[in-house]
Amino acid sequence: MIVRDFNDIVKNQRDRVVSDAKWSSVRMLLADDGMGFSFHITFLEEGSEHTFEYKNHFESVYCMQGKGSITDLATGETHEIKPGVMYALDKHDRHILRAEEELVMACCFNPPVTGTEVHREDGSCAAPGEVTEEVSA
Repeated sequence: MIVRDFNDIVKNQRDRVVSDAKWSSVRMLLADDGMGFSFHITFLEEGSEHTFEYKNHFESVYCMQGKGSITDLATGETHEIKPGVMYALDKHDRHILRAEEELVMACCFNPPVTGTEVHREDGSCAAPGEVTEEVSA
């Protein structure tokens, strides 16, 4: 059984906290935990806009707090994000995520991330096992 405390991770396990411009993510479960997925609590700064495309991962996201929107760049369709809304990127969808208010999201990745991934210029992360150059956030 794995039991972790969010506040303990933030305070004592900085290697599980990843930040970039206008977002941060606390990785509660990672690949080396052996669960077959990773689980994160992610914070997006109010007023921020992010373009992502997880070419090598599937992601599902549940909004716990805040208000924003997600736009599917293939269709142009935009959906409201608010507490209680979940979206799943089942086609590795390239998208824009906008935070009208600070967004607090629970995220699940499959395959799991290792914790060392960085977002590339195109919004993607390396495939599991792919050797990449680490970039400090």
